[in-house]
Amino acid sequence: MEGEREAEESNLDSKAKLEALISDTEANNIVTHQMNSQEREEEDDDSRGGESKVASFDQKDIMKALEVVERDSVAIAESFTSLFTSLRLALSEVTSTSVDHMACFSDAAGRLQECALDAATKGNRYINSCLRLNEEMKSIDSLATQLKVLRRNVDALDSGISKLLRLT
Repeated sequence: MEGEREAEESNLDSKAKLEALISDTEANNIVTHQMNSQEREEEDDDSRGGESKVASFDQKDIMKALEVVERDSVAIAESFTSLFTSLRLALSEVTSTSVDHMACFSDAAGRLQECALDAATKGNRYINSCLRLNEEMKSIDSLATQLKVLRRNVDALDSGISKLLRLT
């Protein structure tokens, strides 16, 4: 969040510098245009008068123009440097965020895999318990039949003992 604000501020600074550069360039163009007009007037005067003035005036104009170009070039370079710095910062933040998301996704996928394996293991235990219970339930039918026979025998024994006890 803080990095995004810094990137925005850097971007705004870059835009402000670029706008200042453009306005300076326009002002320099106006000055250059005025110089060219003066130069033409002086050339007309010099063609009448002396050629040494023309040569010295041309050198002054050239030096001034070179200074303007150099100043503009420095301003443009600073603007581009600021722009690339803010772009590098924004790219770094986006990359960092992507790496964080990938790490989070990896952790979530690992935990999901662990839970799925645990659930599968418990499910297999449950199925095995049900199969054992089913096998045990099959033998209960024969046990129930044996219990019925045993119950009839116990009832018969009980009634036989009761008869014997009445006789005595």
